[in-house]
Amino acid sequence: MSIAGSGAEGGAVLRQARSRGGRIGAGQCAVLLVLTLVLAAAASLAWGARPVGWQDILAALYGQGDTLEQAVVQLRIPRTLLALLAGAGLGLAGAVMQGVTRNPLADPGILGVNAGAAMAVVIGVAWFDMQSRSGFLWTGIGGAMGAACFVYAVGSLGRGGASPLKLALAGAATSVALASLTVAIILPRGDIADGIQSWQIGGVGGATHDAILPMLPFLAAGSLLSLWSAPRLNLLALGDDAAAALGERVVLARLVAALGAVILCGAATAICGPIGFVGLVVPHACRLLAGVDHRVLLPLSALGGAILLLLSDVAGRLLARPSELEAGVVTAFVGAPVFIAIVRRKRIRAL
Repeated sequence: MSIAGSGAEGGAVLRQARSRGGRIGAGQCAVLLVLTLVLAAAASLAWGARPVGWQDILAALYGQGDTLEQAVVQLRIPRTLLALLAGAGLGLAGAVMQGVTRNPLADPGILGVNAGAAMAVVIGVAWFDMQSRSGFLWTGIGGAMGAACFVYAVGSLGRGGASPLKLALAGAATSVALASLTVAIILPRGDIADGIQSWQIGGVGGATHDAILPMLPFLAAGSLLSLWSAPRLNLLALGDDAAAALGERVVLARLVAALGAVILCGAATAICGPIGFVGLVVPHACRLLAGVDHRVLLPLSALGGAILLLLSDVAGRLLARPSELEAGVVTAFVGAPVFIAIVRRKRIRAL
């Protein structure tokens, strides 16, 4: 393939991406998502086992009003922030993974990345008595990276390389295997079993500012790497040969993008536990609204992920009131039907 031909093809694809810029337009979509995010954050502060009125919320934010209302709102603020940050990270990571692998089924949970991070954290707690938040974060990111490399290596075996179906199957098998090993590590340790099993469900309950602050540098680094990769993911969508002909360093672009996604997944999982399907559902919804250009898709996926996790947490509080369902349970109920629909629609086959 000539460079001139590849350039023409690349320009055509990018023009097509812009022309498919969304049924409501990228700018309008961004405004809509920002407004929805503000409403979701307000709902997270207001709704739960004890409803709080809007005037009481505003008074509590300024340190005024009823003492009980202040306490409720102050407890919900870090929970809302954690859901926003973790959801944004998972939504962004899912969009990057789908772009890197050109796999519509790519998701931190389906590809085994969350399971790798979770198992690494459990090993750190059970075998090395790890207690610090920074230790959780570094260990979770290391486990996520190891799982991602393993799944890609297994999915690349055989004819055709890393096809979407082979990656999905390798990720699903790895997730099951790592989850089983994690349970085997926890069972003999009754002293940590309750806390770890609650964390394994995945959620943002019990969030504190002390848990949020250490993860901010990791989320910032992962987000910068991912957003830097946006134009490169557009070129990778043309195929490796075409991207290389257009001057892109394919291996470097793929490694940097994957590193950003793994950091985001590992950091979110280390603090919140393994939360699945956010990275699968959100990028597909954003593509329907704003098209396939990753320069638009990635920021919108971050907004959409924050909205989905916030609303899932709110729904978990309301559905089981006065108790709670963890957000990870709600996202599974939302994501599983979407996963089945995508499989049926795409009819993915091994090459």
